Amino acid sequence: MLGGTAIVWPLTAPGQQMAMPVIGFLSPGSSGPFAPFVAAFRQGLNESGYVEGENVLIEYRWAEGRYDRLPALAADLVGRKVAVMLAAGPPAAHAARNTTSTIPIVFHAGADPIAEGLVASLARPGGNLTGVSLMATEIAPKRLELLSELVPQARVIALLVNPNNPNAERMMREMQEAVRAKGVEFPILKAGTESEIDAAFATLVRLHAGALVVGADVFFSSRIEQLAALASNHAIPAIYEWREFVVAGGLISYGASLAGVYHQDGIVVGRVLKGAKPADLPVEQPTKFELVVNLKTAKGLGLTVPQSILARADEVIE
Repeated sequence: MLGGTAIVWPLTAPGQQMAMPVIGFLSPGSSGPFAPFVAAFRQGLNESGYVEGENVLIEYRWAEGRYDRLPALAADLVGRKVAVMLAAGPPAAHAARNTTSTIPIVFHAGADPIAEGLVASLARPGGNLTGVSLMATEIAPKRLELLSELVPQARVIALLVNPNNPNAERMMREMQEAVRAKGVEFPILKAGTESEIDAAFATLVRLHAGALVVGADVFFSSRIEQLAALASNHAIPAIYEWREFVVAGGLISYGASLAGVYHQDGIVVGRVLKGAKPADLPVEQPTKFELVVNLKTAKGLGLTVPQSILARADEVIE
């Protein structure tokens, strides 16, 4: 008994406390536009028993749309010896994976994480990564179908992508395959900065584009107001990945709930903090895809939203 007391004593000395685990939050975006998603992430953590500042700390690193900054930010978090890293979006996931093979990483990826080389399989990821697949690239053709249904007269439908996104090439290929049967022109425009977004819309006007598909991208998600305003100012019907674009005045969106995905991220991070290994945690997929329509924007564009779309809509903004 005396020996046992001698062993336990250093761990329970007066004033000594266990250090709180630290979560590294790595995002290609900016803190302001992503505040609602951070709140959703915290809610997921709370449901797992973790409250920021009480029994867990979060170190935030924002690339502000500069994807080239992500490797250094990931290395900074590794140096901070975080217990687990949340990699928000494909560019962050790749930067985190390339920086550490030991610290657990929870990601959300826009496309198939197996094809992206992030995990070995969805059921048993293997390695130190797991997370949520948004299936954004896989449902991109569905957004094209919805846009064609809403603007059937469009003979030029453009695609806007961020060339810095690891999924850009795959997204372009799948969209080009989907558009072949429609007999429309399909120019692809690229933008990775605010000024390039402005330039892309100027090009859309010159091309007489009748509609636009905005590719799923974290940088675009941080420029919601800019993209929605440009589409409105240039009278270009556009479809987006997230409902937040439609709330900001965009026309229509179809995709997983981004807030819901961050909520899932928080729950998975909580499991890892409790001892679960990413290798054994299956990659999750969204439980629901949202179709959101802004009738006020449609009216401003001179469009009548078909009843077939309204009947399927999860949310209609008047």
